[in-house]
Amino acid sequence: MTVSFLPFGDPQDLGFCLEALNRLEAAIGDGIVRQRFPGAVSLIARHGQIAWCNAQGLLGSQSAAAMPADAIFRIYSMTKPIVSVAVMMLVEEGKLLLADPLPKSLPEFARRKVAVQAGPGLEYEDARRAITVQDLLRHTSGLTYDFLAAGPVQKLYLEAGLRKRGTTNETLCKALAELPLYRQPGTGWDYSFSTDVLGRVIEVLEGKPLRDVLTEKILRPLGMHDTDFFVPSEKQARIAEPFPVDPETGEAVSLLQPRQKPELESGGGGLMSTAQDYARFLQMLLNGGGLGGVRILGRKMVELMMADHLPPGTLIGSDLLPPGYGFGLGFAIRTQRGLASGPGSVGQYFWGGIAGTTFFVDPAEGLFAISLIQAPSQREHYRMLFRNLVYAALDG
Repeated sequence: MTVSFLPFGDPQDLGFCLEALNRLEAAIGDGIVRQRFPGAVSLIARHGQIAWCNAQGLLGSQSAAAMPADAIFRIYSMTKPIVSVAVMMLVEEGKLLLADPLPKSLPEFARRKVAVQAGPGLEYEDARRAITVQDLLRHTSGLTYDFLAAGPVQKLYLEAGLRKRGTTNETLCKALAELPLYRQPGTGWDYSFSTDVLGRVIEVLEGKPLRDVLTEKILRPLGMHDTDFFVPSEKQARIAEPFPVDPETGEAVSLLQPRQKPELESGGGGLMSTAQDYARFLQMLLNGGGLGGVRILGRKMVELMMADHLPPGTLIGSDLLPPGYGFGLGFAIRTQRGLASGPGSVGQYFWGGIAGTTFFVDPAEGLFAISLIQAPSQREHYRMLFRNLVYAALDG
């Protein structure tokens, strides 16, 4: 099935102030002029139409090519929502339950130990219950990431060499199963390898590589033809690159290599994509699970994903989940009008990638927006700046 791109509409007819959109363009341009990042692609859609799509700057600091609107970016953790949708499709197909214990699919995760700080060292206690599929989707699994903190458990993850060459989803999960949990399952929100583990669950249940499952179930049906775990040779001229040296820290910038097919098809952060491709995915969610005659999920499954799934009293393990937000099944969910430091409606959902990409969806406004840059250290500033200026442009 051939699926066309989202249609373009008139920004003013869609409720945007042209002067405010010009301010947004100028703010991004200022970041380029000040060499915070080489270039950017931004997209805003409302009521099913693209109101604003803007490509600025260069593809990379070593390139004279202007940034094209179809530039391909490393989207890192914007992979997680796509994998989470694939999991929910398996739930709809009756192959999986959210309450299923992880060992049902991956027996190596049975009989887990939890690390407990004891003076200068660690002690270990039995996990009080198994990790569930719901835990993995909402990041309450007790797993952690090796790069988020310098604590003793993260150090164990780092020393395990989980990202070494030759790692696959299968070997990654077997290595994770040998490591202690950072927290008792279900007690804390800790950003982690949870979605990578879900990628392996998908592989086991479907009997094929994660890439094949995502392509068959989501990417091809939605016409996301530029989204993949690597960029083939005929498309490599469109790869957006960062500055080789971070303009703020002075350290070398090292990102995923997109030009070779990886052995690890990371469900937590391995995809490359474009603004137009990801726009189709977000419009599908905003529509309640379908787009252009293609049904990906049922409406009630989408509603379930976009509800806050964190129990009262859940410990929040990092500032990646800001005040005023809970977490659903793959997305941060705005639960209050106040508390958060930026604008948005209750029910807004968002996430982003470590290299600088981000999106947010506001169902109450019929709106979503995508910002794509490749600038790891600048991501938080420009993520919030982009969101503020998009909302500032709403005029009706």
